[in-house]
Amino acid sequence: MNTSPAEDFAQQLFEESGLTSSHEPIDVVLVSIFLEKHYHLNGRLGRLATEKDDTFRLRTDTGDHLVKVSPPDEAEAIVDLQTAAMRFLESAAPHLPVQRVKPTVDGEHSVAIRLNDGRTRILRVFDFVAGPVLAQTTPDIEQLAKAGEMLGRVDEALKPFAHPADGRRLVWDIRHFHRLTGLLEYTPDAEHRRMAETVFRHFDDIVVPRLGDLESQVIHGDFSPYNVVVDQTSDDHFVTGVIDFGDTVRSAVIFDPAVPMANLLGRTPDAPWRDACAFVAGYQRERPIKASELPLLPVAALARLTLRALLTNWRAERAPERREYLLGHTKDDWTNIQLALAAHPHDVTAQLREARQGNS
Repeated sequence: MNTSPAEDFAQQLFEESGLTSSHEPIDVVLVSIFLEKHYHLNGRLGRLATEKDDTFRLRTDTGDHLVKVSPPDEAEAIVDLQTAAMRFLESAAPHLPVQRVKPTVDGEHSVAIRLNDGRTRILRVFDFVAGPVLAQTTPDIEQLAKAGEMLGRVDEALKPFAHPADGRRLVWDIRHFHRLTGLLEYTPDAEHRRMAETVFRHFDDIVVPRLGDLESQVIHGDFSPYNVVVDQTSDDHFVTGVIDFGDTVRSAVIFDPAVPMANLLGRTPDAPWRDACAFVAGYQRERPIKASELPLLPVAALARLTLRALLTNWRAERAPERREYLLGHTKDDWTNIQLALAAHPHDVTAQLREARQGNS
């Protein structure tokens, strides 16, 4: 069966992003052996739920660590990109609460596990950042701005960073959104398809013509409320941890704040863009967005939220045994897309400008 260039591109993007693979969870005993040999660490390993990696919390007598083992089909260069970005920030901006990479007893920052089938998985150990993540709290406007400030600082610090693999292709990179219209066929609800088509049109009209000239650099890529550890009792140090650099990529700068914006849409139904605008107001205190690019930001945020909803439908189609679980996690996405679409992008841009001025 012949496929179109668009279908071929989407399939390649899914494969490179690790969304088409499946593998057996790595043996905990094997992980323990490698931790003892290469890190001199012993303790109790507890498996944590994650999208692709095998992830564990290691509890020891002297403290806790986060242990990650990469998927068997993820290129070693991509894992090294993630590690290198974290190490760069530790050196270039040591005041930022970015999760630290723990070296092996030989001073290496990862260990290769060679599997019997010839594939390789990369084991890394990080400091464990204790505390609730932003998603588990109810932040006020100023706390959201504080979170935005932190991402602004991270992006500002990453400006000079480069890596041979930073040009990777990633399905979550919003620059590819307009090439994924094929996901619509996996969306059975007619109203959901209509909303997604509207977002695709906005993206085609407003963002696509500018893709070639947007300010770009390496970005975190997934500053979601689940990757930001916070302390609600502290006004000065609200964000206490920035974790998970798994989606690090060189892309348009505005696509970085677009990710948390997407997660904040609809939190206040009467003012669906309020919290997202508060976040961006804080972001711009540290990393101002070009006036010419600001109107693209609301569309990018909508694209990110729509992409997540569409990809969930696609994955539910491929894994019917997990369909109810997967769709249950995105039922609010379509509601929030509907709420956000009720506001015209020009009106949201005006809100962004007002929020920036009010918090400057």
